[in-house]
Amino acid sequence: MNINMLMQQAQRMQKDMETNIKKAKEELAQTEIQAEAGGGLVKVTMNGRYLVKRIEINPELLQDEPDMIEDLIAAAVNDAVRQVEVISEEKMQKANSGMGLPPGLAGMF
Repeated sequence: MNINMLMQQAQRMQKDMETNIKKAKEELAQTEIQAEAGGGLVKVTMNGRYLVKRIEINPELLQDEPDMIEDLIAAAVNDAVRQVEVISEEKMQKANSGMGLPPGLAGMF
């Protein structure tokens, strides 16, 4: 194999990887994650770009102390963020699979 063939192959692989990553990011942006806290008293809907789309608070909770409500909202948002991170990592690994990258290197893209 000569150097020109290797360069062409590398360019094709790079283009394929860029296409796969772009597609994964688009899919992630369309993904909605629901998280909750307090046994469902607070629910948060977030998309794959970490934008909170909706917060639902059970009316029964409004009788409680504001500090408790704030803590439950924070917990639900944090849970949604963790879920987005997991899904994002999975989609990026999938996008990079089959590219012939050494183990551990695929996660860098």
